[in-house]
Amino acid sequence: MAAILDMKWCHVPVAGHALLAVADADGLIGLYQLLGSKETTYTLQPFASFALGKQCLALSLDWSTGKAERASPQPLKIISSDSKGQLHLLKLDEAGSGLHEVATWQAHSFEAWIAAFNYWQTEVVYSGGDDSLLRGWDTRAPGEPTFTSRRHRMGVCSIQSHPHQEGILATGSYDEHVLLWDTRNMKQPFADVPMQGGVWRLRWHPLHSHLLLAACMHGGFSVIDCQQATEKQQDMCTISVSHTLPSSLLYGADWSWLTFCCLPETEPSSHSGSLSGSDPGAGTEDEAGDQWPEPPCPDSLTDDESGNKERTSPQPSTEDVRKGSSQLHSPRTKICVCDSGMEADHNIHLLATCSFYDHVLHLWGWESS
Repeated sequence: MAAILDMKWCHVPVAGHALLAVADADGLIGLYQLLGSKETTYTLQPFASFALGKQCLALSLDWSTGKAERASPQPLKIISSDSKGQLHLLKLDEAGSGLHEVATWQAHSFEAWIAAFNYWQTEVVYSGGDDSLLRGWDTRAPGEPTFTSRRHRMGVCSIQSHPHQEGILATGSYDEHVLLWDTRNMKQPFADVPMQGGVWRLRWHPLHSHLLLAACMHGGFSVIDCQQATEKQQDMCTISVSHTLPSSLLYGADWSWLTFCCLPETEPSSHSGSLSGSDPGAGTEDEAGDQWPEPPCPDSLTDDESGNKERTSPQPSTEDVRKGSSQLHSPRTKICVCDSGMEADHNIHLLATCSFYDHVLHLWGWESS
């Protein structure tokens, strides 16, 4: 398989199965079904594919189902961008297991780094290119953009519509800024968040509507608290947590949709969902003497002299982040995926990042205050 440049899960089942879409360096959009069960091994099996064109890279893709809900007559659509500056609107024929082209048009003079749906009006899509332009399009008449913004000073490489709140759009750029927009007025953003690296990917949290995850290349990743900004349409964002990986470029980041809870270590461990790091290599002993992978980050909870847990404040430092491990809090608690009848702790978050050069996928646990 060629190098994968973007991937996204469809948030509604297709033919009774989860479906993963992949954009690769051969210019292909591939769909894969997740098959299996808890009793057997899960596997990804090819479902459908579409070639965007010759001698181009498929750079990004987005599903029209970003809100995790779908009106019954709404067709499943994918918008994709390529290295020639084009956008491709595709429709999935669920009965015939095929992807069909609806429209293709020239959107940018150079690479179209990113394309994304407006999840609340799926006839509308947005694109960002290496020409530093952010553009909007009506897919029913895509010949001319509905707007063109030059507010970013360098290539626009990340866009996501807010899945919980209509009218909010997040964009990121090589210029190391995240901008928040009111889609009813795309002349100026209502919030501007300086970052510490080029913003290659943005992901809104699936449950907490105010949290925005940013993959910032050499600047690592950051979680942005946008609550005040989105509620009051004011420039009031804060960085809840950030972390850098030395000698690495973060090009991907996303949240887990699972909910978690804490279990005392003394309870029977009948649940198999405890978190573990995915980075191979030399491990480091935690306080309980167990091994967990490098690079270590301190726990978000520490024990004071009396044995009580102290919560660290959510400041922009690595003290709030630790790579996912079976001992996320203290030696006496562990994190597991919540089953029915268990009380979820919605302050526990799991996220994943992938990095260039070292080719590593990291899992991170974070407890927000």
